[in-house]
Amino acid sequence: MAKLYFHYSTMNAGKSTALLQASHNYRERGMQTYLMTARFDDRAGAGRIASRIGIGESADTFGASCDMFEKLKSRLEIGPVACVFIDEAQFLSEPQVWQLARAVDDLGVPVMCYGLRVDFQGKLFPGSAALLAWADEMREVRTICQCGKKATMVIRRGADGRALKDGEQVQIGGNDTYVSLCRRHWREAVEA
Repeated sequence: MAKLYFHYSTMNAGKSTALLQASHNYRERGMQTYLMTARFDDRAGAGRIASRIGIGESADTFGASCDMFEKLKSRLEIGPVACVFIDEAQFLSEPQVWQLARAVDDLGVPVMCYGLRVDFQGKLFPGSAALLAWADEMREVRTICQCGKKATMVIRRGADGRALKDGEQVQIGGNDTYVSLCRRHWREAVEA
């Protein structure tokens, strides 16, 4: 039975690595997968999912106006897909998450979404909020804070090294400006 999955975490937890490994496992067994990522996230090149450990794979892209149900339906008309993998799922809109849920329900294809849960201000991304509400299964990809506790938050550092409190929710690239922290150390960094 097909399900909608949400694998979530903070920055630099290995979400893309896990996605690429899971897709590889399907393909190793002769099953086709369909990979997608946010169109505007071109850190690894346009239409490419890449991990910090050096592995990567070509992927189709989605933008703000993309109808995810129609995109998946069109791909399934070309041939069978054992599983759909979506990287940077936090950038999906609420309607796009409903479209993915409809694809799971009506087209019978499993969809595994990987993305951030919260931004540097501790606020949910729209796609993540919808996935947390509607996914059939959720799995946390864990990483650790500097203290060794589980990291659940992330800060964005400014040029002076201090945690930023304001700014655009989305900033592509700059992995070195983000630090994953436990809630206590996040609070201390942003003085909340």
